[in-house]
Amino acid sequence: MPRLLAPSQSWLFGRGVDLSVFAGSALVSVALVRAAPWLGVVGDTPAWAWVLLVVCVDVAHVWSTLFRTYLDPAALRERPGLYLGAPLVAWVCGVAAYQVSAGAFWALFAYVALFHFVRQQYGWAALYARKARAPALERRLDAAAVYAATVGPVVWWHANLPRGFWWFVEGDFLPGLPVWVGTLALVLHAGVLVAWATFQALRVARGEGLQVGKVLLVGATWVAWFGGIVLARDDFTFTVMNVVLHGVPYFALLFRYARGRDAEGRYGVASELLSAGLPGFLLFLGALAFMEELLWDRLVWHERPGLFGSVGWLLDADVLALVVPLLALPQATHYVLDAFIWKPGREPALLARLGWATRRVEEGPPSATSGESVMVIPARNE
Repeated sequence: MPRLLAPSQSWLFGRGVDLSVFAGSALVSVALVRAAPWLGVVGDTPAWAWVLLVVCVDVAHVWSTLFRTYLDPAALRERPGLYLGAPLVAWVCGVAAYQVSAGAFWALFAYVALFHFVRQQYGWAALYARKARAPALERRLDAAAVYAATVGPVVWWHANLPRGFWWFVEGDFLPGLPVWVGTLALVLHAGVLVAWATFQALRVARGEGLQVGKVLLVGATWVAWFGGIVLARDDFTFTVMNVVLHGVPYFALLFRYARGRDAEGRYGVASELLSAGLPGFLLFLGALAFMEELLWDRLVWHERPGLFGSVGWLLDADVLALVVPLLALPQATHYVLDAFIWKPGREPALLARLGWATRRVEEGPPSATSGESVMVIPARNE
């Protein structure tokens, strides 16, 4: 065991949190899917699961970005162009796509969301590599493993349309990919993951230790994406496997960041929201998510009268072309901003707010994405 676990594990949030939000999310997802017959779930996601998973996890995690952006007066002053321009550009693009057709809008939205989901898993692996000061070869292997675990099943999905589930709405992914391409994608994805696992085994054999958190992250990613796409046969399975691993770690990231930012002072209304701790943080986000879904149901879907009431408005196509992109704006803005707000090279205080002490080092050229070279000194519990 000392050879296996040495040296430092370089946990992102600490051993307990990392195990909970990554491995724990995957285990909970699998447990829910396995328990579906005993829960009376057959096929479609029932109302209780939809509220718990879609509203309280998927939609609520989108709103948590507020604590990194619009609720922070300092952030707004530093990057007003980004925070004003991102929703405006997203809405204009959404309206333009909807003018082509509703199908074009949902296809565009689905592929942007898919890209965001894939990149988030890569981002976690990159953070692990940064904390462990991993060499370039290991970073490339980690990236290849994450992309194989996510993109491989997605390509297979495209080659086996239609399925018993979809990303946002039925038919949002483009059909026509030959079946053999999907099979080849799974073969290649297996080869990459085997190569990555072999590299991890060689690290242990050389006495270099195993970065357990990162290994669990890649394993959980594969379980969620392969299980939730290739093995899934219904909407409930896809929903469970799709949203839990994506949303729960993001809650941990934002709550950790918000506490670090609050400790600096002058955090505005966010400080008041954090005064109730994690329960208050989650309840605030859940309330925003519920209000968003209420508007979706009243104005567009009209599918859940038992939850949102039967009063609604039937809008014509021209109005929907403006309203639907507007309702999608929280998600669209989250997708855009997430590509900019987690770059520690541009904002050195970012890692300190997450509880990761940093100092600049001279070795190596600056990263093309970060703008500088930063070494992370693990906290004492890591």
